[in-house]
Amino acid sequence: MTELEPIVRLQPAQVRQAAEALNNAFAEDPIYTEIIPDRQERLDSMRGLWAALVDYSLRYGEVYTTNAVGGAACWLPPGRTEMTFWRMLRAGMKVPRAMMRFSPPSRQRLMQVLGTMDRERSRLMRRPYWYLLVVGVDPAHQARGIGGRLIAPVLRRADEQGLPCYLETETESNVAFYQRRGFVVMGEKDMPGCHFHIWLMLREAGRRA
Repeated sequence: MTELEPIVRLQPAQVRQAAEALNNAFAEDPIYTEIIPDRQERLDSMRGLWAALVDYSLRYGEVYTTNAVGGAACWLPPGRTEMTFWRMLRAGMKVPRAMMRFSPPSRQRLMQVLGTMDRERSRLMRRPYWYLLVVGVDPAHQARGIGGRLIAPVLRRADEQGLPCYLETETESNVAFYQRRGFVVMGEKDMPGCHFHIWLMLREAGRRA
């Protein structure tokens, strides 16, 4: 029986590795191919944004990975689920600076999508919760059960705290993945002006598939 690679907390020196794993994981994801149709532009632009988001999550939340940094799960904890101006400022404005490197049309589409997600999350979640900002596994490390194990530490913590977990996904096949871990679909939404759909999902504390 193959020994499972342990899940560990990401270290600051590993931010770029985690960003590269996420960039590979989402290279052909429908939301990003819609936002940035050109593949090379997409890889170049998103690499910087992933690094900024991982760095932000390390500062204000928790990031889990493997010893080989084959993927990453970025969580924001209760009370810090909103990326406010002051938090981004204290984090060096890395997220907005990364977004400014997008071409103007891509940046406009990205802002529209993020704005819609923020509004839906604010409408649905009016109590403390853990927010799964992103989880992804590099294709070279997939089919090993890493994705589910990356999010398991915070799911256990949320159960202990009696708190729900929330996420968005734009990939239909991922809905079943999260349902197997106790999430249920709270709502669905077509992105205005785009050709993809998102699922808004919630996991109550202690919920199993």
